[in-house]
Amino acid sequence: MGPGIGEVALLGALQGVSEFLPISSSGHLALAELLFSSPSGGLVLNTLLHVGTLLATLVVLRQRVGLAVSGGARSLVHPSQFRTTAGGRDALVVLVATLPTALIGLGFEHSVARWTTSPLALGLGFVATAAILVSTRWARAGQHEVPTLAGALLIGVVQGLAVVPGVSRSGSTIAMALWLGVRPDRAFELSMLLSVPAVLGAALLEAQHMHLGADPVFVAVFGAVVAFAFGVVALLVLRRVVVRGHFALFALWVLPVAIATLAMAKAWPV
Repeated sequence: MGPGIGEVALLGALQGVSEFLPISSSGHLALAELLFSSPSGGLVLNTLLHVGTLLATLVVLRQRVGLAVSGGARSLVHPSQFRTTAGGRDALVVLVATLPTALIGLGFEHSVARWTTSPLALGLGFVATAAILVSTRWARAGQHEVPTLAGALLIGVVQGLAVVPGVSRSGSTIAMALWLGVRPDRAFELSMLLSVPAVLGAALLEAQHMHLGADPVFVAVFGAVVAFAFGVVALLVLRRVVVRGHFALFALWVLPVAIATLAMAKAWPV
């Protein structure tokens, strides 16, 4: 028996908020399953939750996404536009960063399932996220629109490492961009642009094993709508917090979660 409407609404809200806020969606979902022994809801629900957050990104960042897609397409014909146009530069960063992300993600593919059931692994992931967030307090205010190609590779590496449950993808990529001297508003935009191929790839991987008759599709669609709504709100909140220079404050949530999870690991070793 699959999850009911209430459980699906909770999963959708959790996915929408934690997918974008730098608190680790994979870590929180794994922690919820450990604490409440709640099923993930099946591949149909998991896939549509990712689709909901993907649509939230496309709506909130529709102008930047449109520029990157059109600029990237034109740059494939005229490669010089990868450096001379705003959309081309964004597309180049996404392309370069996605390469190490994909390689690292494939390398850790078989380990992630084991880590999601370990409170110790989750707790250490949350600790890493808290440290990353706090570190941005010492990052100098940048003025760059985009990082260098080497910087884009570094951002792709940290995004790939965020496959570890408890390590926030948005927290890692925004922090790295800030340390590389990228303007806060642009650090936010680039991180979210980078999430599009990452989330789309995750959804496609899950869709390969999806059987529509296995899960109630209506309930899954409802979860996607909830994830979309909460995702839009989370994106708007995150943009404001990053631009105002308060990104490190998210550690006030993540660090207590990390301590509680490590305490759980001590009492409940796996």
